[in-house]
Amino acid sequence: MNAEAPVTPAQTVGPFLSLGLAWPDGPCVVDPATPGAVRIGGRLLDGQGDPVGDGMIETWQAGPDGRFPQADGRVAGPPAGSSGAASPGPPAARADPASFRGFGRCLTDASGAWEIVTLKPAPWPAPDGATEAPHLDVSVFARGLLHRLVTRIYFADEEAANAADPVLQSLPDAAARGTLLAAPTAGGYRLDIHLQGTHETVFFAL
Repeated sequence: MNAEAPVTPAQTVGPFLSLGLAWPDGPCVVDPATPGAVRIGGRLLDGQGDPVGDGMIETWQAGPDGRFPQADGRVAGPPAGSSGAASPGPPAARADPASFRGFGRCLTDASGAWEIVTLKPAPWPAPDGATEAPHLDVSVFARGLLHRLVTRIYFADEEAANAADPVLQSLPDAAARGTLLAAPTAGGYRLDIHLQGTHETVFFAL
């Protein structure tokens, strides 16, 4: 072994997401022309508040009737016998399985911006009999992350539902809960995701 060999320089993972995971239709969970469609977006930021331009955001959610689309085109609702506000609504409130897929993917641009077009989900029964407020499950991928980060997006204008949500209420304070609350904007909602720093988003261990 050559004792004079230089130390291998440190390297981080990525960027590579745009090479194999770009999906032109990924941000459209539902056709933008669908009645009730909303835009949910923001920026992905690092611990210094700088944009993460090579990241990716994935979302998974129920529709406005509380049902999750399945790969075979069916929809799955809450477990039999469960309670809560996620029971099927009237036909006009149901997402068409042919157009609503529940899953979204958006690469961040140079400014860290991301956006999906979707339908606002219904509340969902929690295992202990409580009701979870409307939310999106979110996975964050970025340079340097060996594993995805998992978080949620709730809606700031669902105050009563958020106050009863067992996940939100398990967080230590209002500041922590605030990192998951998307603020209403014209035509949708906005939430910036902070990977680290003073405003770090709450991430969940799975």
